[in-house]
Amino acid sequence: MRLFNFLGFPMHAGTMEETVSLLAERIERRDFTQHAVVNVSKLVHMKRDRELADSVQACDLINIDGMGVVWGARLLGHAVPERVAGIYLFDRLLATAADRKWPVYLLGATDVVVAKTVERVLEKHRGLQVAGCSNGYFWDNEKAAVDAIRSSGARLLFVAITSPKKETFIERWKDDLGVDFVMGVGGTFDVIAGKVRRAPVWMQRSGLEWLFRVIQEPRRMWKRYLVTNVKFAAMLTGALLNRAYS
Repeated sequence: MRLFNFLGFPMHAGTMEETVSLLAERIERRDFTQHAVVNVSKLVHMKRDRELADSVQACDLINIDGMGVVWGARLLGHAVPERVAGIYLFDRLLATAADRKWPVYLLGATDVVVAKTVERVLEKHRGLQVAGCSNGYFWDNEKAAVDAIRSSGARLLFVAITSPKKETFIERWKDDLGVDFVMGVGGTFDVIAGKVRRAPVWMQRSGLEWLFRVIQEPRRMWKRYLVTNVKFAAMLTGALLNRAYS
């Protein structure tokens, strides 16, 4: 996996197949792996949130989950083969875990959503071992949540909490989790449980997932995406100008 710098931040260029293969090798060797994905919104927030930026940059593998970042990186001359969407990587890793008998732990969302997520992933991935699950509302006692994960015997941990909370939580407790692999998966549980609909494939490929979310939740999302998209466009324009005149 090739490491490169885009808009001041490191990330890896690779395919889904390369990512799954690399992670499986590391987990098999029990090399602790902290994983993250970046998209337009996260990159914009990393510019002003030093703790978030440090947490992401501390990861062993940083995939690109966002067509805006793929296209922007390509504009600046980086050979990015494809987007590695976190929700699909989650599914591929569950399939690998089921095949290799690696126990997993699901952390995040509400009790109802995480329970439904467990039910659906067990239906899809026969033989998958879910060592434990719990909701994402544990901030009054983080250590108890960490102790539960460690005592579960899980080797893979998936954290479905919003940014920047999940990144800073993982970075803060990574040495105490007792797992071989940890990945933040954002709103993935909500999608799998059926609480939130996934954008059609053509919108995903066209970089319009943000618009699909705005259509679903216009009052909550329109300002967020307007601001982040405009800021990202400004960041990319600045980088292009610097490249042209350097």
